[in-house]
Amino acid sequence: MKRFGLLGRFLGHSASAAYFNEKFRREGLSDHHYQNFELPRISDFPTLLQQYPDLVGLNVTIPYKQAVMPYLGQLSSTAQAIGAVNTIVFNPVPSGYNTDAEGFWNSLAPHLQPHHTRALVLGTGGASQAVSYALRQKEIAVRRVSRSPQDDQLSYQAAAAVLHEYPLLINATPVGTFPDTDALPPLALDGLGPGHLVVDLIYNPPQTALLKAAQQRGAAVLNGRPMLEAQAEAAWQLWQ
Repeated sequence: MKRFGLLGRFLGHSASAAYFNEKFRREGLSDHHYQNFELPRISDFPTLLQQYPDLVGLNVTIPYKQAVMPYLGQLSSTAQAIGAVNTIVFNPVPSGYNTDAEGFWNSLAPHLQPHHTRALVLGTGGASQAVSYALRQKEIAVRRVSRSPQDDQLSYQAAAAVLHEYPLLINATPVGTFPDTDALPPLALDGLGPGHLVVDLIYNPPQTALLKAAQQRGAAVLNGRPMLEAQAEAAWQLWQ
């Protein structure tokens, strides 16, 4: 058995297991299996590895993309630059990589217009760091938005005041994820308009409350499903 899985705290919303197990079935990989590993705390990670010595690879999601890093034997240069890991390869020591940045950019690029040169990114966790890294690599100016802003970050109130100046808005927080599908980030959306592209990394539900509100204001929208698939395929290549 070649075992793969997703590491996180609450994984009932995730489509990763269904995505990979369908991929394995489609490609005739009957000795491959993907499952969810819900850990109440990251300190349980070494015990998980002892319990499943046949692990080949893991994906990592909220809230462990940063917290898992001290438990890994080595990190790729991209994971180090981003400061977060979403993919672990066992070869043989657990090694951390980040395919979120690549997956995000590959999903975003077909939807960009020439005026999409400035972005507000909601959140400051591992997903936000990967998104910001990908945008900056492509010379798109980024400001991150936080409930407790530090350094050059903006508060949600300050971000609302300049939203009209940033034609890209990316939600890299879990706000709006199933089952809390009516939840919205605490950002006034009056500055949104037809020139905006609003991206929500959430894919369950397919259309979040944020995306509905953005569409009502004439903005183009994109959910997180294309990023999920793009980063998953990049992880699969690493596991090979």
